[in-house]
Amino acid sequence: MTDPLRGPSNPTGSQPVPYCLTPSARLVAFAIAVVALMLPARAASAEALLLVDADSGKVLFAENATYPWYPASVTKLMTAYATLRAVKEQRIAMDKLLTVSANAMAQQPSKMGFKAGIQVTVDNALKMMMVKSANDMAVVLAEGVSGSVDNFAAEMNRAARRLGMTQSNFVNPNGLPADDQVTSARDLAILARALIQEFPEYELYWRIPAIRFGRRVMHNHNPLIDRYPGADGMKTGFICSSGFNLVATATHGNRRLIAVVLGAPSSAVRTQKVVRLFEQGFSGNMLSWLLPSLGTVDGLRPIDAAPPDLREEVCGKHRHRPAAETAEEEPPPTGDPDRSAAYSDARGKSAKAASLLGPLVPSMPPVVVFVGPAKKPGNPDAALAKASQGTGEPRAAPRKKAAKPAPAATSTAPGPAPAPAKPRHKPAAAAPGAASPSTSGASPPSADLFHPAPIMTPASSSSAAAPQPSPSRQ
Repeated sequence: MTDPLRGPSNPTGSQPVPYCLTPSARLVAFAIAVVALMLPARAASAEALLLVDADSGKVLFAENATYPWYPASVTKLMTAYATLRAVKEQRIAMDKLLTVSANAMAQQPSKMGFKAGIQVTVDNALKMMMVKSANDMAVVLAEGVSGSVDNFAAEMNRAARRLGMTQSNFVNPNGLPADDQVTSARDLAILARALIQEFPEYELYWRIPAIRFGRRVMHNHNPLIDRYPGADGMKTGFICSSGFNLVATATHGNRRLIAVVLGAPSSAVRTQKVVRLFEQGFSGNMLSWLLPSLGTVDGLRPIDAAPPDLREEVCGKHRHRPAAETAEEEPPPTGDPDRSAAYSDARGKSAKAASLLGPLVPSMPPVVVFVGPAKKPGNPDAALAKASQGTGEPRAAPRKKAAKPAPAATSTAPGPAPAPAKPRHKPAAAAPGAASPSTSGASPPSADLFHPAPIMTPASSSSAAAPQPSPSRQ
């Protein structure tokens, strides 16, 4: 039996165990042990972990935080940042129509899959990119803001240098595999702080739980949204070489934390580790003052090394591989799929996700997205604000077909003579009925918007009933 402050006891009378630490040193050692137990152990250099206070930039926990890493779709945070900077500098407007190019249409899934020539506003492209993680919409934004992907990548890199992201380099706006596309947990935390501090009016873009395009409902791949108390962003990412990445933010009271996990072996482990980081940060560990200060995130010293390639470890023959290497991973949560999914920590114990995340409680209805001009030109932010209050989707009424007979009845009320007018009035009533969902952005998309090849995942093309769990996995 061991007393953490007195040392190991020796009830058997055998040779005593030396214990030479001073009381203060033993207290420090005990504090370090307590903190170490709060996070599961892991193989060296297997992943990067970072926890930062969003307001002060103070580092609360760091492990491999300055190792270079392949960002995957977390790249889209920088795409959003560069786009919002262009909006703020009035180089582009939220309701500006951007055209899907052949290059955008050719991007690999995950994507919306629109045909070349279709137009979409900056506002809608941002929503599709951040929620669906649409690679084609990232290219649409890049070409719309800077004229080409190469020019936009240069703009992303200028923004990175300005923010102090010294370990980052971008060559595309969506994070598809590229040897020169690198970042680090440190740099991603700096970027997350910049998004929070520079664009508070646009914060809904990185916490929208789901979007609706016609009859399709696409849920955010970030499982913390509407499941972990206070979760309010930001972005997931996955390619085989990077493993499963997540930049997440959460707010408790007046305190906001940023957690970064890079290189997790699965989305389940990734979620577990982010939640554990948040639990550690929000718990206010009483012994944390005994540990050496880690300083601020921009003060972390970068490590000059090549990014680890986790392809074999994550997507090798012995591992379950996602349907497509560049897909975000398995379908995101729609109901409570975690009830049967178990998370494993390094001690071999299993803890169901239900113990880490609460039940899905939608904070707002799916935000409607659409192609074509803005429904309320010049004011996309008002629609965002309305949706965030849970009142932004008055779409059920227009979809009720029961409203159609009413105009016909009133039009025939003056007399029974014009009976042949009924068939004419019914189509006339149907036209406004069809227009109403279009006005709200909920009209079913025409098939010719999409490329003929299969472009939507099973999860994306599922029924629009948002809270229903989906048993399928990609």
